[in-house]
Parts: sequence; C-alpha cells; structure tokens
Amino acid sequence: MTSVRLHCIIYTLDHISLRTLLDKASSPVHSFQGPSSSQKINPYTILDGQGRLKMDPLVSVITPAYNSVKFIRETVDSVLNQTYPAIEYIVVDDGSQDGTYEILRQYESEERISVLSHENRSNKGQSASLNLGLKTCQGKYVVILDSDDFLDRDKIRQQVGFMEGRQEFGAVYGQAQVVSEDGNPLYKLPEDNHTESSDPNNLLLDCYIPSPGALLFRKSVLDKVGFFEEKFRASQDHDLLVRVAESAPLAFQKGVVFFYRKHGNSISELGLEKRWLAGFEILDRASKRYQYKRSTIRKRRALLNFRLGHVYFSQERYGKALMHMLRAGLGDPVRSTRVLFGLEKVL
Repeated sequence: MTSVRLHCIIYTLDHISLRTLLDKASSPVHSFQGPSSSQKINPYTILDGQGRLKMDPLVSVITPAYNSVKFIRETVDSVLNQTYPAIEYIVVDDGSQDGTYEILRQYESEERISVLSHENRSNKGQSASLNLGLKTCQGKYVVILDSDDFLDRDKIRQQVGFMEGRQEFGAVYGQAQVVSEDGNPLYKLPEDNHTESSDPNNLLLDCYIPSPGALLFRKSVLDKVGFFEEKFRASQDHDLLVRVAESAPLAFQKGVVFFYRKHGNSISELGLEKRWLAGFEILDRASKRYQYKRSTIRKRRALLNFRLGHVYFSQERYGKALMHMLRAGLGDPVRSTRVLFGLEKVL
C-alpha cells in the first residue's frame, strides 16, 4: 500500500505517543509498506512539545488534464516524488483522446492517484475540471498543477512549513522556472528581487504570479471566495487570484518551487483575444466587488487595450489594433510612453 494511504490511516491516531506507535508496528494495520526514503515524515512535524506524534496536514493536489500525453507522466511523477508525505492527488481528465486518460488509469490502478472525469467523459474546460477536483478534495491546503508543468520535489514541504506558522495568509507562492518544451531553463518568474505587498491593487493591475502551480492555497479561503469561474475559458487563474488577495494576504518565498513549461500548445499561447476580452469582465467584476483605486481600474483597462491592440495587429486587423492602442495611450499615457520608447517591457 502506498505511503499516502498509510498516512491516512495514521491520521486516526491523534496524539498517540511515538513509543505507542512503535509498539503497535507489528500489528496488521501497520504492516503496510511505509514511506520511501524521499517521503519520510519531515523533522519539523514528527513531535510536539510533549513528545507526541504531530501529524502533517493533508495537501490536495489537483491537475486538470486534456490531451497531455507528452508531458503527463512527468507532471504526475513530480507530485508522487514530493518529500512531503501527506498528499491526496486528484487528476481530472477533461475528455482526453490522445492516450492521457489511459496513462492516468494505470497510475490509479496502482493506487497512486485518483482519476475523475465528467459525465460521459465530456470536455468541459479547465475551470469545470478544477472545480470538480476542488469539490471532491479533503485537504487543508490545495496545490493546482497544470498537466504540462511539474513541481520541485520540496515545494509542498517548504510551503506547508511556512503556512502552518502563519495563519493570517491565504496563500504562499514561490518562483516559477520557465522552461522550454523539452525542459531547458529559460528564465524565472517573478524575478529574484520581487516582494509581495499584499495589496490587491497590484495583483489586479499586473498579474505577476505566473501560474497557480507556484502557490499553496489555504482551502478555507478558496471555500470562502468561491472556486473557478467556469464561464471563463481563459484568465480564470487571474480572476481567482484576485479574489483570494481581496480576502486574505498573500506571502512570497524566494526560490523556485515549480517548472512552467512554455510551448506552442500551452493555453497561454492560444486564444489570446479570448484571454484579454475576459480580462475586461474580470476587471468589471472586481471593481464592483472591492474598493480598488480609480487609478488601478483605469491603468488595468489601458493595459488590456494594449494587449488587444497587439493581438489585432498580429491578425492584421489594423483598424481595431489602432483603436485599442489609442485607448491604451489615453488610459495610461505615462506607461504607454515608457513602453513606446523601450523603457519598460510589458510581459
């Protein structure tokens, strides 16, 4: 039996002394295969002040998967090889047709992950798939990992250690190492000199967190703010992150915690027009939900117009491109001038 299932059994032994646990090691319920050397209980969670066993909080990792046969094994293995032992791994297949589903079922048959799918194995989109996992999971914390990305093996251990001592934070995030399709390192996001202000205005204006894979969410905060907006087929990550930041402070830990794969089939490279159009609706909802600065709303709208202008220019729709570029310039003339003269790069 796997270490994850063993950990779930141990969860019922609340506040048992370590000596008692060892005495019971020969009984049938403890005769299962224990954690591997890379998954032993972390030193900072073994004992409390009275020498009693202190249990690791359960972390739910959720991966939405659609036609990811090329990368799915690396993604899944990066979760199974975490140095943190108390993990519930749920992969939601979104109607894959390329062999991804069959690979996932193989992992499930080995009792290493749980595989969910929509009725009739239909394709409902990433948000609906993530919401299915969020409604099912049991963890105190949640990690969301796309099916083409992969985790640093110490990510969950480090981030749980941080969050357990700091109850005020709704989530903690680290840096992403952006890699090419074949895994070669390109650059890090955010940069090493990044700091977190815990001001929702900054996150709404510039979504500087590259992907949910960088974060460890407190599940109670997600329950409070709501899950992913299934209407959005793009920018749903930004929408959720903004709502979390409105509800509780975010924390940043310097250091790479996951690997964000940049390739031609990734969602970030497709449907850019849909992405930035969704951004306008996210902005409108945010302005009605939270007391943002007027300058934040104005500058964000200008940035969205700038993005759309670039999309339409690449599509050779020059009239629309010019209209949106003019709106960007009028909405944020200072930043537009800086971008125009190469003094600032908009990522």
